[in-house]
Amino acid sequence: MSDFKSLNLAGPIMWALDELGYTTPTPIQLKAIPDVIKGRDLMGIAQTGTGKTAAFSLPLLHHLCVNDHEPPRKGARALILAPTRELASQIAVSIEDYGRKMDFLSVTTVFGGASIQRQIKRLSGGNDIIVATPGRLIDLLDRKAVSLRDIEMLILDEADQMMDMGFIHALKQIVPLLPEKRQTLFFSATMVPKIKKLAGQFLNDPVTISVTPANSTAERVEQRVTFATSAQKPALLGLSLLDPEVDRALVFTRTKHGADRCCKRLAQIGLSSMAIHGNKSQGQRQFALSQFREGIIKILVATDVAARGIDIEGITHVFNYEIPNVPEQYVHRIGRTARANRSGIAHAFVAKDERGYLKDIQRLLKTTIPVVELPEDFDSQSRALALREPVAMVEKPKVETRKGRGKSNKKKKARFSKDKAKKSQSEFSDNSDAPRRNKKPHRGQGKSEAQPARNEDKPKHFEKGDDGYRGRKPKSEHKDGHSERSRGEKKSWDKKGGGKKSWDKKPKNRQSGESRDENERAARGPKRGDSKRPNNRDDKHGKSGEAKSYGKNKDSRAARKAVNQARHAEQHTRRKPRDGDRSDSEKPAGKSGGKPFGKKPGFKDGGKPAAKKPHQKYGQRRTGGNSKGRPSGGKPPTKR
Repeated sequence: MSDFKSLNLAGPIMWALDELGYTTPTPIQLKAIPDVIKGRDLMGIAQTGTGKTAAFSLPLLHHLCVNDHEPPRKGARALILAPTRELASQIAVSIEDYGRKMDFLSVTTVFGGASIQRQIKRLSGGNDIIVATPGRLIDLLDRKAVSLRDIEMLILDEADQMMDMGFIHALKQIVPLLPEKRQTLFFSATMVPKIKKLAGQFLNDPVTISVTPANSTAERVEQRVTFATSAQKPALLGLSLLDPEVDRALVFTRTKHGADRCCKRLAQIGLSSMAIHGNKSQGQRQFALSQFREGIIKILVATDVAARGIDIEGITHVFNYEIPNVPEQYVHRIGRTARANRSGIAHAFVAKDERGYLKDIQRLLKTTIPVVELPEDFDSQSRALALREPVAMVEKPKVETRKGRGKSNKKKKARFSKDKAKKSQSEFSDNSDAPRRNKKPHRGQGKSEAQPARNEDKPKHFEKGDDGYRGRKPKSEHKDGHSERSRGEKKSWDKKGGGKKSWDKKPKNRQSGESRDENERAARGPKRGDSKRPNNRDDKHGKSGEAKSYGKNKDSRAARKAVNQARHAEQHTRRKPRDGDRSDSEKPAGKSGGKPFGKKPGFKDGGKPAAKKPHQKYGQRRTGGNSKGRPSGGKPPTKR
């Protein structure tokens, strides 16, 4: 069997492979696909870049073509778990390419950094294949947005990383939710014996396929090691990237901040690069990978996020700026180059404190990596790098998002400008002839200087003979005498007055045209500063004949005091009868002896209510009847 036709795959899959130019399968594909089609569990070990993704994708698509039925709601028929978002996205793209001739194929990706609501919406209708990372899948399981009870095939890519301590707890939560009758596939480039033993707990009579020795590297990768201090590494990396043989390079660091520092130092010497690591958002990571894949940038700095399963064609060099502390990661790093029967170079920079990591890597690979010394004129070349013109760092352009429905990003003009207010105040203060504003001031604010007082052109009060405008009385007139509804007068109701109050409206003398207020003001005491006042004026109630002399006798305080006391006594006593009132003789005489105000029935002379008798209700007067309290000849009162 030397071609895909001998694997007996479904027709739509073969048509897609012909369009993609796949003619000869790799060793891992030749050995794994037949056993997977038979339904056996599999553990496949092969070096990176040998086509492990197609080794489990092609038999999975063949299974979906042969057993064609609708996927369950909120569920799927196959689940693929990957350690990183980039690897999950790459697997989904590969499956869609292989199944492009299948009309009913539905594939969805589930990973962090993306909108979980959109993922829930895509999962609600059911999918044939779900490609997910363990963390986000557990979040969706907690929300009950996905069900795994109908999974027919479970696939773990990069199984050694999935079974590591970082993912073992997530797998222990996911695997019990799967049906017992399923097919499980493990694929990885490295497999530690302890991890291999642990993976046996999830597999049922698996078939182990090892195409190349475990933890081996590609034969076409040329490995190099250069010993340099931490201070020499930036200049050494810059000189290596400026080599004309470097077409597209991938630089690995151990930490996230180390990747960012590396990009800044490369920009200072005129080299454009981008970084991807865990602190970058999903959009920034995808943007950086697309720029690197399309050849817009030639250098990509990454942590071990990009060391797993990222397949980018044309990578000629891989630089380990900081070698990994886990030996297996080194195998995945250098596997990004020399893919698909191509050659590549892997160059590692090792500091003094990293030599222990190098020994572990050589022990795992069972080989010794050749050492390349620093250039003889390294110091002069490093000084020349500092003279290069720096470039700006490449970043993802920010997309201006809408801040609301129909709202524009332009700033609206303020309704009230402080500068405008200051300008207007200065204009009114400087120009006395400026036009006055009739606008009312805001509540809580005083009257502005520009606003005129109400009826400013008219005096507050007028004398006799004015145009009839009646202004408000000055406050000085209210000090000695009180207004007609003063505190001295109280409300009193006439018995037969028709509900009229004791005070009447202020009558106006039609003959003279003088109002009662004017007479009262004339009868009150003199104002401060007046020397002469008329002597004979009417009182408040029309009483005349009392001569009041003022002006000349200013020192007669006793006289003024007596007049004020008399006026005060008149105001606080009961009013005298007016014309039209009934006299005491005309009122009906009763027990009260002809008093103007009689008693209410049921009350004693003192005004207190009479004692209540047992046969008499409160407020009911007994007019006669028998001893039981009933009226004579009447019916008993009804109860209320």
